Amino acid sequence: MQLKATLAGLLALGAIGDCQLTQVRDFNAGPTRLGMYIKVGRNLKTPAPIIVAVHHCQGSATGYSGATKYPALADQYGFIVIYPNSKSGGGCFDVASTASLTHNGGGDSQTIANMVKYAIDKHGGDPKRVFAVGTSSGAMMTNVLMGAYPDVFAAGSVYSGVPDGCFYVAGATATQDPPGWANACANGQNIKTAQQWGDLTRSYYPGYTGPRPRMQIFHGTADNTLRYQNYQEQLKQWSNVFGLTTVKNTTNTPRSGWTQSIYGEGTATTAQLVGYSAQGVGHSVPQQEAMDLAFFGIA
Repeated sequence: MQLKATLAGLLALGAIGDCQLTQVRDFNAGPTRLGMYIKVGRNLKTPAPIIVAVHHCQGSATGYSGATKYPALADQYGFIVIYPNSKSGGGCFDVASTASLTHNGGGDSQTIANMVKYAIDKHGGDPKRVFAVGTSSGAMMTNVLMGAYPDVFAAGSVYSGVPDGCFYVAGATATQDPPGWANACANGQNIKTAQQWGDLTRSYYPGYTGPRPRMQIFHGTADNTLRYQNYQEQLKQWSNVFGLTTVKNTTNTPRSGWTQSIYGEGTATTAQLVGYSAQGVGHSVPQQEAMDLAFFGIA
């Protein structure tokens, strides 16, 4: 990759292959030691939308960027993509500790929020148009980010995850390697009422009264890693957070065997909460980048 001199002056960057992903070597805001990789789209909008794309366990920032279309779409639509890179032995993110589940409490969630601030300051990112997307462990982290940092993110899209706070493990720490694993949650046995889930999310940022990020949730019915019940629990959680009590279900949408659920008012691209149940799909649901960009209002 050929870097512009002005960019090289701002950042100590290393080019990663031919995908135009660069490592941000001078990001040190912490509090945890996640790596930060970034793709700054060509013909960048002013200010530019930001998408945080969070990889799965046993994954990496570079691997996730190569498996998704966001880098090329960033060039097409002029936005920024941040790819956090887990430092844990298994490549998972910390969604188990109190630190990560608390606004400005430490943990990987705060490190990722600080990456967003970095991109806003260094690249002209738009603080009003910050989004997150993730798969598996990255989906769990996306839910955590939406709960703990509603002041940072405008919307999230999660692929085969679990509810915000579902993976909490008593005694887990922000530096634990590997991060805590909650079998009951993974197996779909952590079942709560909508009110209980909503209260849990609200507890991570006490006193916050501002807008909450919109949510798009995908899950496969044949998921044997993070069981399908987690899809229902996520919908219960976010419908309560948004105060939504009505839902419209449409079968075979957007493809055969999928069921779309729109909560409250609006369409698939404007509603506060939209779910997609993918019949027969395992772990995890394939990335739907075009749907993400439409939901985020970027394309």
